[in-house]
Amino acid sequence: MTKWLSIFLHSFISAFRTRRDLAFENLLLKQQLTVLKQEDILAIDFFTVPTATFRVLFVLVILSHDRRELLHTNVTESPTAAWSARQVYEVIGIDMTPKYLIRDRDAKFGGFFSRQVALAGLRYVLTAPASPWQNAYAERVIGTIRRECLNHTVILGERHLRRIVRRYADYYNNVRTHLSLAKDAPRGRPVQMPCRGVIRSRRHCGGLHHEYFREAAWDEYIGATVI
Repeated sequence: MTKWLSIFLHSFISAFRTRRDLAFENLLLKQQLTVLKQEDILAIDFFTVPTATFRVLFVLVILSHDRRELLHTNVTESPTAAWSARQVYEVIGIDMTPKYLIRDRDAKFGGFFSRQVALAGLRYVLTAPASPWQNAYAERVIGTIRRECLNHTVILGERHLRRIVRRYADYYNNVRTHLSLAKDAPRGRPVQMPCRGVIRSRRHCGGLHHEYFREAAWDEYIGATVI
């Protein structure tokens, strides 16, 4: 009886400490993020996609907190810390100077990744273990990509998935509206007055989504495409 009581007490104390430490990390991260400016924050995360040949591919997304813009997407079958760091370097340019990168504790973001991010002038913010809600913007966009695109598509391979994700990212950034942006797109959409003609539509993502705009804007789009 004493043996089982000691085991129970040890398990209870361990669980209490784990919950206490997790709550403390949640509070600490929340305090860190409240003092940051949205335009200074990037979020990075992976998600997996199975193919028709039973392979599992990894999709990486890098998102800007400022306008919820998908800055970069890529696909690989074997993600490494070096590969992940190279994707971050492709995002950071002359006109973009973010200060913070939110990531989880996945092994794909190893020590090499952390050192390369630091050399790029970024400070990474770690989420608490098993706390995906602390990287909410990235998790939300991953769910959106799944619901609005990949759940309706049979993926044949790595190149096919990369092409589909990039086409959806183009639609997401330039066409899809967001309530948090006052029903604007991440890269902005011009307001089209009724005097600009009748409404036309253009297909995106193989017809999964459509863009609607006035006839004058359609003519401008066709002219730009021809040029």
